[in-house]
Amino acid sequence: MVTDGGAEPCILLTKTDLVTPDVLAVQLAEIRSAGISAPIVTVSNVTGDGVDDLKRLLLPAKTYCFVGSSGVGKSTLINQLIGREMLETKAVSETGEGRHTTVRRELIRLESGALVIDNPGMRELGILGAKGGMEPSHSDITALASNCRFQNCSHTVEPGCAVLEAVKSGQISREYYENYLKLREESAFNQMSYAEKRRKDRNFGRFIKSAKKDLKDD
Repeated sequence: MVTDGGAEPCILLTKTDLVTPDVLAVQLAEIRSAGISAPIVTVSNVTGDGVDDLKRLLLPAKTYCFVGSSGVGKSTLINQLIGREMLETKAVSETGEGRHTTVRRELIRLESGALVIDNPGMRELGILGAKGGMEPSHSDITALASNCRFQNCSHTVEPGCAVLEAVKSGQISREYYENYLKLREESAFNQMSYAEKRRKDRNFGRFIKSAKKDLKDD
């Protein structure tokens, strides 16, 4: 969704002080195995590890949005970048889980000239019409699809499907392939839901317009 919107994604893995280096290495490998090619920065608000690496990525006159679930440490991390407690935060639980604090968006200018936006915690992200955004992170599947027997191949049951052959041979992992199908299906479902909602809104708008006209005529 970020890529499809014209922005450049970057993954921040926060609270790395809660896991061992071996666990962190496994988590990073899992992200890469899912076909995610965006840059990854590991940070800890407790130890400060990775904060300087993040600062070097934030360029002057560029705007950066911090997005994630409530309690992942977005506001605390921005306070680290600012160098003082500007944004309100709450203590974490015994498990390291944060608590929802941010209730509005706020634009902040760092000393470097970079602009950061702290956003309220997200409860849900619906993928809508993100085909263009999926292609860069699944470029290998896109390339293989050009060798399928059928141009409209769904890469699920068709004979002569180059993608299915790649999964069968181990060239592409099944988990990666299933993740691709899941994202594609979710995007298509949300697109249909959105189109249906727009259709109902238009019909309701026509009904209101017609009712107003009838009342005026009466």
